[in-house]
Amino acid sequence: MVGSGPNGLAAAVICARAGLSVRVIEGQPTPGGGARSAPDPEYPGVLHDICSAVHPLGVASPFFAEFDLAARGVQMVTPEISYANPLPAGASEATGKVSGRAAIGYRSLERTCAELTHGSSWRRLLGPLVEHVDGVLGFFLGDKRSLPPDLPSTVRAGLRVLTQGSPAWGLLRGEDAQALFTGVGTHAIHPIPSPVNSGAGIMLSTVAHTAGWPVPIGGTQTITDALIADLRAHGGELITGSPVTSPPDGVVIYDTSPTALLDIYGPAVPGRYAKALRHYKFGPGVCKIDFVLSGEIPWRDPRMASSPTVHLGGTRAQMAHAEREIWRGRHADHPMTLASLPHLADPSRIDAQGRRPLWTYCHVPAGSTVDQTETVIGLFEDAAPGFRDLVLAARAVPAAAMSQHNANYVGGDIIVGGATLKAAMIGPTLRADPWTTPIPKAYLCSSATPPGTGVHDMAGLYAARTVLRREFGVKTLPSLAP
Repeated sequence: MVGSGPNGLAAAVICARAGLSVRVIEGQPTPGGGARSAPDPEYPGVLHDICSAVHPLGVASPFFAEFDLAARGVQMVTPEISYANPLPAGASEATGKVSGRAAIGYRSLERTCAELTHGSSWRRLLGPLVEHVDGVLGFFLGDKRSLPPDLPSTVRAGLRVLTQGSPAWGLLRGEDAQALFTGVGTHAIHPIPSPVNSGAGIMLSTVAHTAGWPVPIGGTQTITDALIADLRAHGGELITGSPVTSPPDGVVIYDTSPTALLDIYGPAVPGRYAKALRHYKFGPGVCKIDFVLSGEIPWRDPRMASSPTVHLGGTRAQMAHAEREIWRGRHADHPMTLASLPHLADPSRIDAQGRRPLWTYCHVPAGSTVDQTETVIGLFEDAAPGFRDLVLAARAVPAAAMSQHNANYVGGDIIVGGATLKAAMIGPTLRADPWTTPIPKAYLCSSATPPGTGVHDMAGLYAARTVLRREFGVKTLPSLAP
């Protein structure tokens, strides 16, 4: 196994449980890929999540539902508020005072609807899906090769993806509800509206009102550590700080960008496949900024004080404009920014002096070298005047430097090939089995393969299933139960 990201470790765990001899090789000094944590270099009592921070699918995905992180000592706290989206501040005609109401997505569907201007439209959009969440997840996280387990739920979800991903998105009424849904959809970095971000919005919003958006106590690294512990318990081996530059012996599963195969195999890559990989397109990037704050953020809307996840995008129109800009290679004046305050669910993230972490991703054009710290501070100031005074430190990683701590993030693309329907349905190239390659004994399991991005580990599961069947004649996956 090359790469110890969530998908790589999932594939490794399954193969080890099936009785294979498994070795995981990681180029970075620490394992985890997109699921790692590290202390702040100046304030070591403050723990930052290097990539992912909040885990909507850490309980809900079929892999984690069976693997059962809780039984392995990983405590996932599910907050009352799944996410919040501050709206632009404006002066009240009655009082003349500036207010900045936010749209709030509670775990409770009913409470969310009650506080939205047109909550009935939110209920019409998500209510039927919340009642059939397993079918919805089966549709979105399925292998795209098998018949979905719940066809009625697949049809319900599919029709909603089509409407919210088209000019018909006005069926969701109210500026607050429209912004709330659009902010969730921007987790898939893509021009709006499109079926790509509406699909992300439908899936993640449905999970928000069921399993919720949990935060792991002790940081994302605890998820990685649980996977590694299970790997070792079944005889697997982990090697870190060892970049792979030539093909390892045996059957190899790559939790890497597809283009890494060009460097590893060189002229041994079949011509047509090599050509396809050379034309592989990466998407826009992110500028990652980790802040250390001295206290709580003074939000204009006090309800936001208990929201660990915040989408700083403004209105639906503002978000749509910003996402179009970065796809055109331009920096947006008001870029879409995703933020997490994990200490709200996990107070252990606050050090003895009261300092706490703030995790942010700011959407930027591919390969951007711009430090977006001041821009992001400005976005927070709009929603929470006085935010700047809380900032003790800011650790920015421009998009162009993201690949230094995760080689898969070429140009800052955390989705490893952009969020597209092709990637989610087909994979990096057109193949009957998207986890295979034409290179003998070489397979792919990264988020460049179906079902795409996210810490759900399903791409790793499907790749392991293919390898066990094709290479070892194992047709039944081993149990993942603790």
